[in-house]
Amino acid sequence: MEIIRKADVASLSNGGVTSEQLLFPENSESRRVTITRVTVVPGSKNPRHAHAASEQVWVALRGSGVLLLGGTATAPFAEGDIARFAEGDVHGFENTGSAEFVYLSVTSPPINFRAAYSADWRSKGDGGAEPSSEKT
Repeated sequence: MEIIRKADVASLSNGGVTSEQLLFPENSESRRVTITRVTVVPGSKNPRHAHAASEQVWVALRGSGVLLLGGTATAPFAEGDIARFAEGDVHGFENTGSAEFVYLSVTSPPINFRAAYSADWRSKGDGGAEPSSEKT
């Protein structure tokens, strides 16, 4: 059994997106899942990306915005919605609302997202994704 204390939850930020690493390889022995709570301020985005070897589920907890999908496809995403992305599915999020958007992300197998939040997201633009990108 593990208990992850608040002091052991890393907070990673990039371009108006903050990802709290609730359970990830640096604070847990889990080999099955990473769980993060992500906050996106109005006007900010988590650019399109994909996870080559992990599936991911997003649960929208608060706010609304737009999922950024493959190519130029988008879909509305709001509080109470759930999205599942299979391995390799392109996904991202833009907060087009006037309030913070918060979602819970579950990734399996687990990924350490520290490197993704250290990257320059401005160079990613809107149009595509790198299949090996590891953002949440």
